[in-house]
Amino acid sequence: MTFTKLLQSQKDENWALPIMYTLCLDLRKIATKADLQLDKKEKPHEMLEKGADLLMGFFRICVGDSRCSTEDSKRWGILNLTNQLFKIYFKVNKLHLLKPLIRVIESSNLKDQYPISQRVTYNYFVGQQQMFQSKFNLAEKNLEFAFVHCHRESKRNKQLILIFLITVKMVLGIMPSIQILEKYELMEFSELVRAVKDGDLQRFGKALEASEDFFIKWGIRLVLEKLKIIIYRNLFKKVYLLFQTHIIPVSAFKDALNFKKEYEEDEEVEEEEVMCILSNLINENKMKGYISYQHLKVVLSKQNAFPPLSASE
Repeated sequence: MTFTKLLQSQKDENWALPIMYTLCLDLRKIATKADLQLDKKEKPHEMLEKGADLLMGFFRICVGDSRCSTEDSKRWGILNLTNQLFKIYFKVNKLHLLKPLIRVIESSNLKDQYPISQRVTYNYFVGQQQMFQSKFNLAEKNLEFAFVHCHRESKRNKQLILIFLITVKMVLGIMPSIQILEKYELMEFSELVRAVKDGDLQRFGKALEASEDFFIKWGIRLVLEKLKIIIYRNLFKKVYLLFQTHIIPVSAFKDALNFKKEYEEDEEVEEEEVMCILSNLINENKMKGYISYQHLKVVLSKQNAFPPLSASE
């Protein structure tokens, strides 16, 4: 009798779930090693995807077990299976397959009763997916949960969570302290933080290049590009403080952008592009004011022209 048939044959009992957990973990690991040995260029993750199909079979059995009591239900195995499938789908880059799994978990009456270790893993992966979808507020919430509830001695796991949590928080305008970067050995972010705070595009470009391999490895390189809008905001705030007036010519912002370009070989920014940047900042509530296109001036609010980033959309 195969394990699938054994699982199906169980009525009003779930004693086989721990066996299923071990079997699924071993299956994923063996499939990963098999793909490395096969080294198929056309189907590089063939074994992992076949493994995911087997796991989905178990998943359907557990989801369908709704008639017995909660205590004896195989639905207790759903989150463990979901996490194993998450690991595979992230590996094979099929994040669209996460959606139905998430829907099942979010609608489950057991959602907040699963073991905390499983919930940490779940929130970690859901937070990543939301980050890639630019749902940064939701991502922050899930990644924050994962970090806070991760076992205090699991420094490596906390470090992995922080890679994405720091990225999300920075995009939301919250910079990590140097102490947290040193503690979890994530100093790759340190120069980025300084560049954002100083509104320094040139420093930002050099920081991205210096740690590019790290950022690409964790899939956050393109997400970090979103920090530019905050750099523009901080740079333009310096221009505002320098002029000490609420009416500033567009040319002043243009000069500031061209003074230290992100990359030296970049072409000079033209006024049309500057006004586009200014419009985005105003639209996202990172600046308060309007552009007078007729006079090529920016008229900033006399009160709180640069609201806190937490007030931005």
